[in-house]
Amino acid sequence: MRYLLLAVLLLPAPAIAQESLPYAECMRTAATQSAIDLCADQEARRSKKKLNQTYRKLLSEVENQPGATAKVAAMERAWVAYRDRYMAAMYPAKDKQAEYGSMYPMEADLLLAQLTKAHINALEVLSKQYGPAAR
Repeated sequence: MRYLLLAVLLLPAPAIAQESLPYAECMRTAATQSAIDLCADQEARRSKKKLNQTYRKLLSEVENQPGATAKVAAMERAWVAYRDRYMAAMYPAKDKQAEYGSMYPMEADLLLAQLTKAHINALEVLSKQYGPAAR
């Protein structure tokens, strides 16, 4: 199982970074930067929603296993801290809009979605470890 997790985490970025069909459809009609920003924002929101669903599912799968719930919750808190620090390292300027330009909101939302999707993959691997098929 460890090798499967390692394989998922080492997938090339394009395999993880693929945007969703709703994002692609939104981008087909986006004609302004604000419309493009909205598409990226919606993509980030979709990935966050999927993350929350995946995390809740995992918590329900581990709830009867001693110590597992606390470890999963600690792992999630560590990932949130990592995600926030990664975003801060990618965009360290105080005035992000001035430093990175009008594309900053879109780029930040797409990076956030990419990081979130990679974490969803990791949670799904962990879920297989605890899920009904593992018993």
